Amino acid sequence: MKDMPEEFWQGVEQFNQQEFYACHDTLEAIWINALPDEKNFYQGILQIAVALHHLSNYNWRGAVILMGEGTNRLRTYQSDYGGIDVDRFVDETGVLLKQLQVAGPDRVEAIAQQLGLSSTDNVNFSAPEALQLPRIQKWGMSNG
Repeated sequence: MKDMPEEFWQGVEQFNQQEFYACHDTLEAIWINALPDEKNFYQGILQIAVALHHLSNYNWRGAVILMGEGTNRLRTYQSDYGGIDVDRFVDETGVLLKQLQVAGPDRVEAIAQQLGLSSTDNVNFSAPEALQLPRIQKWGMSNG
């Protein structure tokens, strides 16, 4: 398993604290000088972070496109790459992406609210499954 720089773990923490734009900035700083394989990995996480930032701004199209690109980029990595549970992160993001696609752009605000990405409490939309934000978990630490 590859040792990741401290800034990577800072970005993971920011992501999990829903500080998606800060996560983007942190990972972009290490992405710039990374080797191609690492660069692609960072970019996948960056794209998902920016997608969730778009979702918090009710930008359905931006959220869906970047979530799809980010998950596709990360699918090529081993499940423990970088010390995180890549498969779980990709799966959780994929579930949210599918829910967004089914709901469509007219329900993006309600979805953002259900996920706690909005300060408004007017939720008039209930999803078939409980909506959940993806989390980045360390490899071997996730329990179903």
